[in-house]
Amino acid sequence: GRLDGMEYWGKVSFLKAAVKWASHVSTVSPTYAREIITEKEGMGFDGLLRERGDRVTGITNGIDTTVWNPATDPHLVARYGPNRLHLKATNKADVQAAFRLDRDPEALLFCVVSRLTEQKGLDLLADAVGHLVHRGAQLAVLGTGDRALELAFHRAAELNPGRVGVHIGYDEGLAHRLQAGADTILMPSRFEPCGLSQLCGLRYGTLPVVARVGGLADTVIDANEAALADGVATGFQFSPVDHDNMKAVIDRTCDLWADRPAFTRVVRRAMGRNVGWARAAADYRAMYEQLLEGTVG
Repeated sequence: GRLDGMEYWGKVSFLKAAVKWASHVSTVSPTYAREIITEKEGMGFDGLLRERGDRVTGITNGIDTTVWNPATDPHLVARYGPNRLHLKATNKADVQAAFRLDRDPEALLFCVVSRLTEQKGLDLLADAVGHLVHRGAQLAVLGTGDRALELAFHRAAELNPGRVGVHIGYDEGLAHRLQAGADTILMPSRFEPCGLSQLCGLRYGTLPVVARVGGLADTVIDANEAALADGVATGFQFSPVDHDNMKAVIDRTCDLWADRPAFTRVVRRAMGRNVGWARAAADYRAMYEQLLEGTVG
């Protein structure tokens, strides 16, 4: 009966009822839509979602490209775009000062703007900080979350003065400054339905270094040899999400940084990506129109 559609392990689940009876189910990226029908990522809903079959789709989120626009962003010390990319260096110096990092334009500056949790894979980054610094890079971390991770990054900053800086808390203006001033943004998430920070990174020419999961897999083109040769790379992906691959993707990023013209070509390509809502809005509209016509589900 209809109660069966709501019963979930002896309790009532309105989410189960919604998934069961909705005309269509959409989530925030195509890869995540595929992941949630697996036992590993379905969190107990995978069987129900598999039952819905082709009535489950993923449409990738966008960001507000008016709020996130390096050419007009009021938080930045220097506004820039693909044709004024040299001004990114001014923002980098600003971030290095704000995070008490050495003012070193030649150091590859990684940043994190995130909740500090294991879901975000930041325990893997905390363990890899020594390797990152050994490669000559810097790290600026903005976020709040698990106390153990907050302490781990504080400790990393103490052990690596001038190379690692941490700001515990959330500060919208500082988030914008980091997106403008860092060279890359790290998102080693174990799962990520869509992710927004990597979209901001693309917009600001701050290359996303991401786990190949969920919306991260859908929005970043890995700078492998073929993608670099074809001029389509926009960042870095790694998988599986573990300690060895975290270090390896840091190495790959540092290696590309050593070839500055090649790195800059990827930055320009990233900034050319369409990360706004227009495409997603068109996809949602098409889905609603098909539902009205009875051609979906």
